[in-house]
Amino acid sequence: MQHKVIDLKDVVIRFAGDSGDGMQLTGSLFADMSAIYGNELSTFPDYPAEIRAPHGTVSGVSGFQVHVGSEGVETPGDFCDLLVAMNPAALKSNAKWCKPTAMILVDSDAFDQKGMAKAGFVTDDPFTELKVEDRALLIAPITTLTLESLKDSGLDQKAMLKCKNMFTLGVACYIYSRPLEYIYMYLEKKFAKKHPELIAPNKKALNDGYNYAANIQAIPNTYTIAPAKNKKPGTYRNITGNQATAWGLLAASEKSGLPLFCGSYPITPATAILEELAIHKSLGAKTLQAEDEIAGICTAIGASYAGNLGVTTTSGPGLSLKTEALGLAVMAELPLVVVDVQRGGPSTGLPTKTEQSDLNQALYGRNGECPMPVIAAHSPSNCFNAAFMAAKIALEHMTPVMLLSEGFLGNGSEPWLIPSMSDYPEIKPPFVKGALAEGERFHPFERDPETLVPKWAIPGQKGFEHRVGGLEKTHEGVLSTDPENHETMVRERAEKVARIARDLPKLEVLRGPEKGKLLVVGWGGTYGHLLNAVEEVGNVSYVHFDYINPLPSNTAEVFAGFEKILVCELNTGQFVGYLRAMLPQFDYLQYNKIQGQPFLVGELVDAIKKEI
Repeated sequence: MQHKVIDLKDVVIRFAGDSGDGMQLTGSLFADMSAIYGNELSTFPDYPAEIRAPHGTVSGVSGFQVHVGSEGVETPGDFCDLLVAMNPAALKSNAKWCKPTAMILVDSDAFDQKGMAKAGFVTDDPFTELKVEDRALLIAPITTLTLESLKDSGLDQKAMLKCKNMFTLGVACYIYSRPLEYIYMYLEKKFAKKHPELIAPNKKALNDGYNYAANIQAIPNTYTIAPAKNKKPGTYRNITGNQATAWGLLAASEKSGLPLFCGSYPITPATAILEELAIHKSLGAKTLQAEDEIAGICTAIGASYAGNLGVTTTSGPGLSLKTEALGLAVMAELPLVVVDVQRGGPSTGLPTKTEQSDLNQALYGRNGECPMPVIAAHSPSNCFNAAFMAAKIALEHMTPVMLLSEGFLGNGSEPWLIPSMSDYPEIKPPFVKGALAEGERFHPFERDPETLVPKWAIPGQKGFEHRVGGLEKTHEGVLSTDPENHETMVRERAEKVARIARDLPKLEVLRGPEKGKLLVVGWGGTYGHLLNAVEEVGNVSYVHFDYINPLPSNTAEVFAGFEKILVCELNTGQFVGYLRAMLPQFDYLQYNKIQGQPFLVGELVDAIKKEI
């Protein structure tokens, strides 16, 4: 049979195995290598909540999906072209994601009687049982081949088995014509200091996997995916949403001239933001792993009072614990960025799965009249801009700001054009200036007549001493229980937030005509899936909300141009409920999913066609 090299526009690969099989690393390396090659890509890590689920069981399967293409890659893909399943459980839980034309690569050594029983198979033919026997099956003894490859490496058997993922990655690299040089560099960097003896064995396993695939008849064709042609010139890197969030906050620190302080408590899936910030002490970042969520936010508020860019990071359950302190930040009118990387709830819920179900908590989850701005990131790389803008709004408008991310965004990755800081605006906090005249007193809650923003005085500035705290005060900073003063201050704090809309970008129709029969509406991490779905359907329009409170000032004007408005979100309808309250003059349709998984483009296409 003659070997063919076939050009593809894009390909979706899903790596799956036990948590100890290294599938997250394998997928990440394939993605990073493709980013360096010049492809567009989007990734979706999908791992279990259990730290060590029983080996070989479906509940312990960890997956990583990567979508690589030459153009138009906005999502990790609905279904995969290649499924790598390192054991029967991985095959069982992921076979449903295979395209009819997919190739399935399995480690046949794991498909023994014990492994099949643990995965819950009732026959000795898992492919027929799962109805994927018609796919291109590549059944390879990966464990045996890896041990044979490394028999002279000097490693013990346990260490050799840890190299199975490199052998498997080599097979995938051959099938999709991926260069191996980046992986060599990664291995050298990872093991150079502490375990240099592991560099050569991992390289050998990678090469032997590549050569094995090149020499067997089961892979008659290989494929290429050309680099993207229309990318803006510049330096790109593959970046996760959590990394981008941390870097956006660091950029805001630089542009404001203020040191960054992050006080946080570790929680899935937000912990990586704290970890990333902790690396960058050289950039003036200070981090504190607090004893709990409440301490995390309270230390950040204290740092803000002292003149820092105060930040705290969390997920849904942690946000619940921060509620009282959020009210303190609103009442004290101090800048603060609160990052909520949403996950499935309520309570502990689905700790490693994505959802958009914290919106109501972000908007209303505080006692009293307690408004604060809410921003939502829409892609992994957009987390940089979203974090920067959250900090800019917080610092310039003297308010806590809620930045909503999602597990899908925080853990997912895509290529990011590293920007020049000269392209980003200055951040100008409203610090008090000069000195007070003799006999003059500082009034900490007197407001700018246009923005209603008070001045920011740092402790230690002579003449600007003032009280902060959770009790209501007058403009002069005097404690007050006067009914009329309370109403005045409540209304001013709300109006201060509302006037932020003056500084926000206008809402734009991203796809389709400015007026028409159907407008599709999304927010947060649904961006790429909705964009692809609207493009596939055609003749419908699409808007996406990055700014939720306040809404862009022209929202009603845009909505008025359409007969129907369809709001799609990963919850039971929190944003559509908010829109009904804020803009009740319009009728809204909704499409919702609450499964701990992102939308599929296909299901969105069906939902949109139904309304057409």
